[in-house]
Amino acid sequence: MAENQNLLQMSHGNDGLGKIEIAPEVIEVIAGIAASEVEGVSQMRGNFATGVVERLGKKNHGKGVKVELAEEGIIIDIYCVMQFGISIPNVAQKIQDNIRQALLDMTALEADEVNVHIVGVQFENMKVEPEIDDE
Repeated sequence: MAENQNLLQMSHGNDGLGKIEIAPEVIEVIAGIAASEVEGVSQMRGNFATGVVERLGKKNHGKGVKVELAEEGIIIDIYCVMQFGISIPNVAQKIQDNIRQALLDMTALEADEVNVHIVGVQFENMKVEPEIDDE
């Protein structure tokens, strides 16, 4: 596995079929989907542009994910908003485990670091229903 022009190159044996290159954006998408599947994650952090694009109908699965291909290996940073009332350490651990497993299953790559950054807490919207008199 080597880094060449921001692509991960993989080789499995000497079968002579060619090389496999994986772009960091693919890892972002895999990590974003894996993180959003964990119960307790309300949403992934995005910016104004991703919010506009999502309102137009295109979902950005790499939102809130930063992938760095460093000498040490693959470093993934996840920025997410948690639901109120959950155990943040437990959910963060599940996010890390889910991302590591999804990345291993889909690409045979192992992340050296999966850093979870909690950037907010989502409270349930309290809806007050109007009282109706039965008289």
